Amino acid sequence: MRISSPRKGSTPVTSASRRVTQRDIARLAGVSQATVSLVLNNRSDADVRIAPETRERVLQAIADTGYVADPVARRLASRFNRIIGVFTYEPAFPSGTRDFYHPFLLGIEEYAERVGCDLLLFTSAPVVDGRRRVFHQDNRLRLADGCILLGREIDGTELRRLNADGFPYVAVGRRDDAGGPVPYVGADYAEAVGQLVRMSLAHGHRRLAYLSVGLDAESSADRYRGFQEHATGAESARHIPGTGQEPDTLLDDLHADRATVVFVEDFAYAVALELAARRRGLAVPGDLSIVTLGDPTVAVPSDVAFTGFHIPREEMGRQAVRMLADLVDGGANGVHQRLLPCELVEGETLGPPNPAVDRN
Repeated sequence: MRISSPRKGSTPVTSASRRVTQRDIARLAGVSQATVSLVLNNRSDADVRIAPETRERVLQAIADTGYVADPVARRLASRFNRIIGVFTYEPAFPSGTRDFYHPFLLGIEEYAERVGCDLLLFTSAPVVDGRRRVFHQDNRLRLADGCILLGREIDGTELRRLNADGFPYVAVGRRDDAGGPVPYVGADYAEAVGQLVRMSLAHGHRRLAYLSVGLDAESSADRYRGFQEHATGAESARHIPGTGQEPDTLLDDLHADRATVVFVEDFAYAVALELAARRRGLAVPGDLSIVTLGDPTVAVPSDVAFTGFHIPREEMGRQAVRMLADLVDGGANGVHQRLLPCELVEGETLGPPNPAVDRN
């Protein structure tokens, strides 16, 4: 959306690249965001007492900024609590995964503000075997109009119950059917990995290896599917399950298999593998190319620009809120499932294999 130029004498609150929000209007008019929402939705003074001069200040701020209410916000304005739940299967954003979840939350918060909704973080759910459960004796799911689910692995049994109950929800990340289609906003990992495989083949690699992280999750399955489907032109495409091996042991295996490029799901393991290769005097790329398949899930110090891709985590958060608002409102029909493209990163760890190396 483009923001209209402020009227002469007014104070601009934003540039044309940033959407004006109800929070901006409230700040300019010196009122609460709730008051702005009431004015925008034409609530009469008989329903809610808003002083004429207060209403005028809000309308003036709207005119000065060229604010246009999000259509989803208008639909939700008078029919629902306008509370969006956020549920995480890992315990309350543990510090080890803080960097991974932060962009999702930024996108969720941004779009929730845009449509004038509050966020309710469900933290009372008990932790069983290191993970939370949506359904428990004191679950408060119905306090929200709908819920966004976050987690590297989401319980399929609970998805089936949510589908059966008809409670509006959206999963962040692609999920398999669970007693019916699961609404989700995910990243197109299969296509992103496929592009990296094609890049590797174009560089002359013919012996490929894939190192998985051992998670039983759709995101891992999608990555490996992209590898399998696009590595058909390779002489060898080996799958190495799990990351239990020490980097030096893995280097021995890769050498024995004559692999020239390895695709690594876990960023931290890619860093460890590159360091082990450097200690041996191996050139990366050249003697071995290393490709990462996503962003770090934990903070890992490295001065190496790895070839790989970025996950559109902020946009996934924004789109999840938008999809949930549509589901709550009932304004759209059909299955709600969306995959967003990942951004390729050329980096410096993928190049042609060293022709001087004897791989026989």
